[in-house]
Amino acid sequence: MKYEPKIEKEIMCPIEYGLDVFGGKWKARILCVLSTNSVIRYNAIRKELGNITDAVLAAMLKELMADELIERTQYNEIPPKVEYALTDRGRSVLPILQNICQWSRQQTKDELEKKLPPCKTCDQLKK
Repeated sequence: MKYEPKIEKEIMCPIEYGLDVFGGKWKARILCVLSTNSVIRYNAIRKELGNITDAVLAAMLKELMADELIERTQYNEIPPKVEYALTDRGRSVLPILQNICQWSRQQTKDELEKKLPPCKTCDQLKK
């Protein structure tokens, strides 16, 4: 079953498309969590993200699946087992997110270093 948004989005340029696909508070963070794991279960994603609600996480996962950045594998087991992983298309976004992270650190170096730990994802992608 493919997720269909209720309102059609009006995209006027490629940047808007990109920001719609991987922008926002949660989508980039979800992609980063998935980048450090080959496959991961729903509860593990939620635990990594901390203060995300189930409704928001479920909606973001559906949107990322609709944009073919992640894939969901459901196993026919009891209790149900569902895993998420990046697709090739999802992995192609990681260098962009890494560049945004590096640019942000350069622009706000003093402020961010006091507030935030180094980004595990960006550090792992450098290797």
